[in-house]
Amino acid sequence: MDEVTVIAGCAIATVDDRRTEYSRGYVVVRGNRIEAVGEGDAPEVDAGARRIDGRGCLLTPGLVNTHHHLYQWITRGLATDHTLFEWLTTLYPVWAGIDEDAVRVAATGALAALVRTGCTTTTDHHYLFPREGGDLLGAEITAAAEVGLRFHPCRGSMDLGVSAGGLPPDEVVESLDDILAASAAAVERWHDPSYDSMLRIALAPCSPFSVTPELLRESAALARTAGVRLHTHLAETIEEQDYCAQTFGCTPAQYLERLGWLGPDVWYAHAVHLDDDAIEAMARTGTGVAHCPTSNARLGAGVARTADLVRAGVPVGLGVDGAASNESGSMIEEPRHALLWARNRGGPRAMTVRTALELATIGGARVLGRAAEIGSIEVGKLADLALWRLDTAAHAGIDDPVTALVLGAPPPLAALLVNGREVVRDGEVRTVATDVVATEVARAQAALLAKAR
Repeated sequence: MDEVTVIAGCAIATVDDRRTEYSRGYVVVRGNRIEAVGEGDAPEVDAGARRIDGRGCLLTPGLVNTHHHLYQWITRGLATDHTLFEWLTTLYPVWAGIDEDAVRVAATGALAALVRTGCTTTTDHHYLFPREGGDLLGAEITAAAEVGLRFHPCRGSMDLGVSAGGLPPDEVVESLDDILAASAAAVERWHDPSYDSMLRIALAPCSPFSVTPELLRESAALARTAGVRLHTHLAETIEEQDYCAQTFGCTPAQYLERLGWLGPDVWYAHAVHLDDDAIEAMARTGTGVAHCPTSNARLGAGVARTADLVRAGVPVGLGVDGAASNESGSMIEEPRHALLWARNRGGPRAMTVRTALELATIGGARVLGRAAEIGSIEVGKLADLALWRLDTAAHAGIDDPVTALVLGAPPPLAALLVNGREVVRDGEVRTVATDVVATEVARAQAALLAKAR
């Protein structure tokens, strides 16, 4: 018999199409599905149901992280005052030493940080495959299953080394044939398209300055034949814009459009430097964006036109980006920073607190093609839920719970459910021993840096 969980006595922001909210409500979960949601006292359910006291809390959908580089968790705190291109050229020689063990440890640390900050679904863009590294994609998939997140790893790739005019060192790029074979194998081995899937694969050539046009074209054709999504970095910095102008005679967005990289199966990371034509094309085709405000600020990449993207109808989600450009890896910081950067660019009405929460939940679900399954609290959807404790001294006196969550101090989690399973309770991760993980992270980081010396 499916386990039943009742969360009651809490404020609820459902983030459904009507923005339904309850001041004192309940949610009933049976197995991995939401069975009931409403105002007031919870209905009578099975005598053996697990009950979670939600008094003093706000219940939201679990947060959806649409862009990450998990392996970077063991290279945090390096090149802290560099531009993006300087940062990459400094770190590529370090990253060239990653192996299966390093990726497993780094991914476990980064994923544990994500669940502690309300994330229930995350993607990852892993594009670095040293020749002797082992099964790196498998290592992070194992870590995600252990920590307990819903996972959308991207089989990334780079085939344009520095000797051919790209940015990455030649020793960390792969051949086109090897990439396509590995990409097809990853989809065949791991991709699960079912409704309540915990694991879906996407294909993700890294960026215009690290891949060839042939790789972009062939990856798009392969992904569409296999029925999986496409992801890449786009228009993150002025340097990238200059590179595309000099190399291809166009903007990054125009370059990707020429190669067939528009459509509801595509999402771009960052998309900071877009003109009106690019935004119109993305809106018309349903092409999504992973907005990464913390990382963009950390690298000084610019302020994305997030309010314009939302207004135009572009699917927009949020991402923490790699931990080497966002050392906290905290998903709950992203809606706050998205709101602040949007208002800094467009004024006090550029974005509301509820829109910011939507970007972190249903917006991310749309970007990943899963809005029918996750991203809002509705009957029949999957039970990915975050219960935030707002009865703390830091939140006292903020009457609106959504404002307290988005603009107040990051609150502790009373509980986090992923697919109906309790992954966090009272701020503690229940699936992995975080003190052991921290020790392993320090060991793996020291070993990786020693290799690079």
